[in-house]
Amino acid sequence: MSAPTAAAGRKVNRIDTKTRFGPNDQVDDRAVLIAPNRPALTDPFLLLSEDWFSSPGFEWHPHRGLETVTTVLDGVLEHGDNAGNVGALAAGDVQWMTAGRGIIHRELAYRNEHAHTLQLWVNLPRSKRMTGTRYQDLLAGSRPQIEQPGSRFDIISGTVGGVSGPALNNWPITGMIVTVEPGRQADVVLPGEDRAFAYVLSGVTKIAGRTVRAGQIAWSDPVKGTATATLPLQAADGDTPTVVMIYSGRPIGESIVMGGPFVMNTNQEIQDAFRDFHNGKFGQIPRQARLKYR
Repeated sequence: MSAPTAAAGRKVNRIDTKTRFGPNDQVDDRAVLIAPNRPALTDPFLLLSEDWFSSPGFEWHPHRGLETVTTVLDGVLEHGDNAGNVGALAAGDVQWMTAGRGIIHRELAYRNEHAHTLQLWVNLPRSKRMTGTRYQDLLAGSRPQIEQPGSRFDIISGTVGGVSGPALNNWPITGMIVTVEPGRQADVVLPGEDRAFAYVLSGVTKIAGRTVRAGQIAWSDPVKGTATATLPLQAADGDTPTVVMIYSGRPIGESIVMGGPFVMNTNQEIQDAFRDFHNGKFGQIPRQARLKYR
């Protein structure tokens, strides 16, 4: 949204390019935008992976102590969990899952055809790690949008320009997808205390004056002493719009330990998570059938 005059300006502190890893036993191809090896630099965000898969995809597996935010870029994602949630998400849809004290879920390509997804891992503070589990399907057709001359804001979480996204948060996160027409500018106003990232899905843009291309992610660290700070996007000239996924959140500032699908604060808590899962404290692995073909 256009910045109020009182908002300070943000800068881009660093730019990373996604790393491609190729196929493995779950996916046809995989890339990582946010690696989990520098949590202090990306706090409160832990991981951002991009996956292309058909079969087998991600069969039943556990999580604890974090939230996953999955955006479907192409194809159809079939999902389910051991709380009975099940469904299929199409391109543009977002699923916000709170693993909390422990959940077992799966993510598959509908009819084993094709799914292309981005999955963001959002950290939780110690006080919220063992909160109750929750699934939120944030469908593209029902999310609020703000239209401005030359740009469109698709709001997923938090409040942008007085308009709030549908996501319910355990830690305040602002999230949106911004589309900017060629040669036009959009000013994104974010909380000054937040760390923000902007992942360019398509096109080329200058973000706070630095050129960022599709497949690159730009980081903007907190701006001290201001309530809001503006991140300007200037799309390159050409024939197609630039599309940028932007998320921001206040750093939590706690030590964390990551162990496979679990995120906790100590090594002992990671060991406890594995023991609890194997002892059935996450619940049983469902015998849920695949969604029927239509």
